[in-house]
Amino acid sequence: MAGIGIKLNRIFGKNTLATNLVGFGYSSIMTVAPMCVVIGAIMLMEYFLGFSRLSYTARELFACTVLYIFIFALLSCAPFNAVLSRYLSDIIYNETYQDILPCFYTGMLMNIVFACLFGIPFCIHEYLTGQVWIFYVFAGYCGFVSLALVFYCMLYLSICKDYGKISLYFILGMLVTVLLSLLLVYFFHVEVSFAMLVSLDVGFWLIASMEMALVKSYFRENSRKYKEVLRYFKKYWQLVGTNFFYILGLYIHNFVFWTTDMRMVVVDSFVCAQPYDMATCLAMFTNLSASVIFISRVEMNFHERYKRYSEAVIGGRGNDIENAKRRMFYQLAEELLSLVRLQFIVSVSLFLLCIILLPQFGFGGMVMRMYPCLAGGYFILFVMYAVIIFQYYYNDLNGSLLTSLLFCLVTFVGSILTSRYLAPVWYGLGVVAGALVGFTFAYYRMRKMERDLDIHIFCAGNLVEKGFGKKPSNKVYDRPLPARRRRRRFRRKDRTVFWRR
Repeated sequence: MAGIGIKLNRIFGKNTLATNLVGFGYSSIMTVAPMCVVIGAIMLMEYFLGFSRLSYTARELFACTVLYIFIFALLSCAPFNAVLSRYLSDIIYNETYQDILPCFYTGMLMNIVFACLFGIPFCIHEYLTGQVWIFYVFAGYCGFVSLALVFYCMLYLSICKDYGKISLYFILGMLVTVLLSLLLVYFFHVEVSFAMLVSLDVGFWLIASMEMALVKSYFRENSRKYKEVLRYFKKYWQLVGTNFFYILGLYIHNFVFWTTDMRMVVVDSFVCAQPYDMATCLAMFTNLSASVIFISRVEMNFHERYKRYSEAVIGGRGNDIENAKRRMFYQLAEELLSLVRLQFIVSVSLFLLCIILLPQFGFGGMVMRMYPCLAGGYFILFVMYAVIIFQYYYNDLNGSLLTSLLFCLVTFVGSILTSRYLAPVWYGLGVVAGALVGFTFAYYRMRKMERDLDIHIFCAGNLVEKGFGKKPSNKVYDRPLPARRRRRRFRRKDRTVFWRR
């Protein structure tokens, strides 16, 4: 987000209505464009290829395949991205750019192996149990792996602040996807759903290839320090859990409703709950673009105060450190309040538009009944993620891990309870409860960090180097007696000796 934030600061710094609109449009295009481009490409293929004329089973099989590709590709990348991002940030700070390629190759290998643990057993089950055509199964697996590589390579381009090229690559890839699908159907007479899936595979592989080529063009030297990357996973294992539980919490309530009476099973392999999944998608879109804008602004506005505090700690007086700390936390609270206010305005506006316009496009009934509660839950969720970002600033890794874990667990339990005992209009209370508990815990964790920041900053070192072996004594040094007390002791001794004589 830092790259977007720098550009937004230049745009919003002029503080006019026109520049605010430009900033809103720029941030939306740079962050939401890849997702919108993929959705637009699928809609174009469905329109030009007559997707609606296919059988119900073929349509649902394609829809569930694409849904699973996106969800589990994102989940397979979640455990690695946060640690790799931390490693890349340290490399860039130290200017040892030759260590980036070892990180790139090691992370890619780990990502592919972990993705295969998800993909291969499921594809075998889909082929044997669901009796799906083996080439269709293989096409779905290729799409899953290619999209996982796309998400993985986006991490490195985000570090390089190439958000514009990410959007450009998605546009080119999806353009090839649409044209290839038309070619396969009308010239080679391939079945429509299979042609659409193969075209998506080619588009995702093209995007991943262009991203990898760009990364390798930036970083040509290879130090071959592969073990250093693995040490970071041991050192910052909390980041693995934080990102994984956060991403899992985004979808775990969907998994719960996939087990209810609302679920639909396709070819004995895919499970989904269409009304709840659609309501979740609408709720996420209601809050996603605005949250990205304001989170990026919070990062960049707060960063200046954080930098001044760090400079005061390095070479300032005690009074300067206290003033910088007070201003830094004041700015943090101000940015959180501003985030909530602006996010509320945008979310309510989009919510009203969805309530009014979506029923005219066929979205109604159960979907619109579940949508309001889910929209409120995702509003709190994105504010909670902003607090997690602040926890990263203060290296509160245990706090961020507990925040995401609480969010995931409470969302899971709350979704089970709401699906069994409440009406559909309250089905989103699990997300609301999980996000609220996570935000509350993260907020009070930050308040504790504010009280104990001096201890966290100045008492983090060790007097004795860590190692293995016998524990050294707790005694550091012998305190010498004052000279006056030594003289008194000698006098008493002299008097005692004289009396004995």
